[in-house]
Amino acid sequence: MPTISKFYGITIKMYYIQKEHNPPHIHAFYGKYVSAININTLEEIEGNLPEKALKIVKEWIEINKKEILQMWSTQEFKKIRPIE
Repeated sequence: MPTISKFYGITIKMYYIQKEHNPPHIHAFYGKYVSAININTLEEIEGNLPEKALKIVKEWIEINKKEILQMWSTQEFKKIRPIE
């Protein structure tokens, strides 16, 4: 699962589609916490990130949504700038 960004102790990864399922989502890792977050709705599909970390990840998704969805569609993974 490629790492596409890291910021504030949070690592963002995305599986390859052939191993994954819809809806389009990212996986966020923060210490012992793991979460899958829908890219379109920002809904936490599974997991339980602390509220502050979840808010930061959602903000990052909103800022980079177009680029993240393009990666989901093309499977051309690259690093996306971290939130500052």
